[in-house]
Amino acid sequence: MMNRVILVGRLTKDPELRYTPNGVPVASFTLAVNRAFTNQQGEREADFINCVVWRRPAENVANFLKKGSLAGVDGRIQTRSYEGQDGKRVYVTEVMAESVQFLEPRNSQGNDRGDNYSSRPGGQDSSFGNQNQRQPQRNTRLDEDPFAGGGQIDISDDDLPF
Repeated sequence: MMNRVILVGRLTKDPELRYTPNGVPVASFTLAVNRAFTNQQGEREADFINCVVWRRPAENVANFLKKGSLAGVDGRIQTRSYEGQDGKRVYVTEVMAESVQFLEPRNSQGNDRGDNYSSRPGGQDSSFGNQNQRQPQRNTRLDEDPFAGGGQIDISDDDLPF
């Protein structure tokens, strides 16, 4: 079985941060995700998708994202139901975010609250683009730009992957 969702969109309002009775942070927000096609009038429509994130990533989302922020969400679809005040059964479908990527610099769109961080479970934060992966130690010989002088590069046929 597979249940995986990957979304990129903009927040429709500031995230809402709450705490469970046990003190566990949970943030909810809605992403507006553009559809890949236009309607009959030539306008691009969007889907508004409710997302929930827990623990340290929830606090990061609340602290660093705001209405209009571009974010990437990796998670799974979850459904639940409850009895509404009118006695009718209410069904809710939402994305349980396992990872939220902050896709804009902090000063983009006037957003001066955050930084380019990735929120992942377990309190692991990483710089944008790092994707929580270990960076190898740099070898200065390999970091030199072979095209800087406009010269040619000698590559043997054995070095080519095809």
